[in-house]
Amino acid sequence: MDRLQAMRVLVKVADSGNFARAARDLNMSPPAVTRAIAYLEDLTGARLFLRSTRSVKPTAPGSRYIEDCRRILTDISEAEASAGGSHAKPSGLLTVTAPVLFGQMYVMPILTSFLTQYPAVTGRALLLDRVVNLLDEGIDVALRIGHLPDSGYSAIRVGSVRRVICGAPSYFERHSIPKVPADLIDHTVIASTGSSAPIDWRFGQNPRAGFSLQPRLFCNTGEAAISAAVSGWGVASALSYQVAPAISEGRLQIVLADHEETAIPIHVMHAEGRHISAKTRAFVDHLVEHLRADRHVQAAA
Repeated sequence: MDRLQAMRVLVKVADSGNFARAARDLNMSPPAVTRAIAYLEDLTGARLFLRSTRSVKPTAPGSRYIEDCRRILTDISEAEASAGGSHAKPSGLLTVTAPVLFGQMYVMPILTSFLTQYPAVTGRALLLDRVVNLLDEGIDVALRIGHLPDSGYSAIRVGSVRRVICGAPSYFERHSIPKVPADLIDHTVIASTGSSAPIDWRFGQNPRAGFSLQPRLFCNTGEAAISAAVSGWGVASALSYQVAPAISEGRLQIVLADHEETAIPIHVMHAEGRHISAKTRAFVDHLVEHLRADRHVQAAA
């Protein structure tokens, strides 16, 4: 059996969630679709789908293999387009990952504008507050906030953000504005316990020393902690981009700016190599241009 055709059948079954529907879309008989999947399961030695009378769902190994097949089929399509002289036309599935809030606020508008510009590209956004492996997850482009370890990926710095302490003007009207970190002992502290937020608030180049904070409110998301701060209930720690709109609108104000840690870099990452796909190359250029032009993702903003 033709392995590439079997891969096309696999992807179609995954997209349709139904063997019969995939057979109709591909103008194949249902037994032929079943044989193609069986061929790939024999080839890989893994069960690729969980099947019931109502639906077909990929197994964990199946999901990874399906994404690999998508990438292979896209690469083949782009290679054929390149040979035909149309390499400059991005096409295929583009998978992008970013932290949840940063993705919602900044990456999604850029991604949708890119998809509008290139109708042959289909977008897939994975907004996660954890670091994911680009190869394992079938990711083309990743947006990372933080210092990067050495890796085999290409990284382009597009800006930086600060971790800031902030509260509503109405809160500071009722309480004195802290002048040094130790003053926070007398303030109502709102802590975020999200995976990307440190529980311990740090200042300057070293951890705070000589005093400890006792938060009155713990929130499992940064958005919840920021919302409580905006309401005037207390002070919160956040990345500068997260509170940029509220700062601009006067709903929050930053304090202890002279005691902040060093700015945190923002990078756009993708797999290295001269054979980077047209869709990835075009989106990286699009993303870098827009983020570098956005003052809210520059530490001085």
